[in-house]
Amino acid sequence: MSGTPRTPGSDPILLERDGDVAELVLNRPERRNALDQPAVAAFFGALDELEKSLPRALLVRGEGKGFCAGRDLSDAEPLIEDGKAILEGLNPMFSRLATLQCPTVAAVQGAALGVGLGLALACDLLVVGESAKIGSPFAAIGAVLDSGSHHFLCSRIGPTRTLELVYTGRFLSGAEAVEWGIANAVHPDDELLGAARKLAATIAAGPTSAFVLSKNIVRQVAAGGVSLEEVLAAEAAAQGAAARTHDYGEGITAFQEKRKPTFTGH
Repeated sequence: MSGTPRTPGSDPILLERDGDVAELVLNRPERRNALDQPAVAAFFGALDELEKSLPRALLVRGEGKGFCAGRDLSDAEPLIEDGKAILEGLNPMFSRLATLQCPTVAAVQGAALGVGLGLALACDLLVVGESAKIGSPFAAIGAVLDSGSHHFLCSRIGPTRTLELVYTGRFLSGAEAVEWGIANAVHPDDELLGAARKLAATIAAGPTSAFVLSKNIVRQVAAGGVSLEEVLAAEAAAQGAAARTHDYGEGITAFQEKRKPTFTGH
């Protein structure tokens, strides 16, 4: 797959597949991929397609110089809007992406703010370019951090660091995001897409059904209130499920035969 620059009339969200890897592309580069209502509707449509036919790995990325500058506020109505638009129109997007039953990777260059930050953090792994701009801009407009980012950030960096970003309006660079523990790796901007695609392809070549079992256990642990005994039980159940897959048999056989396994995701 190659970058697909936006042309007049092209879709605001693209869903592309290359073998076992899918790419969900935010495609409004002229607006730093800010999401307006048509783009939100298209994003939900892409999620529908992904849930019908899951890839073995998903890469979420943005076209142009920024990942996503957030919600397109050009048609916002101050003092009229309540939380309903967010609660009903946007929130399911983050929960559905976060719980998608395949490994997910976000590649962030430039701004990932508001909705964009929520989408990036809803993915399992986050790789960033040096130009990444990650934080909460809402102090400047008297609004509240949303898009699930309180949850996602607290899970990754804890409450005090999260509130530091909220209170100061500070934006982290790509290197700082890795240093803080928000992102997994930083790359030069012109190498980011290649590195992200390589990571997604490497994951997709692995025992992805087992990966998803681990993903679901990690989500339970991150949500809190899960005891060690409950985690041990969940791991045992997951191991039993994995043992019934083709990939488990292939992995054990390859280990015994001292060769590299060929996994299928089943």
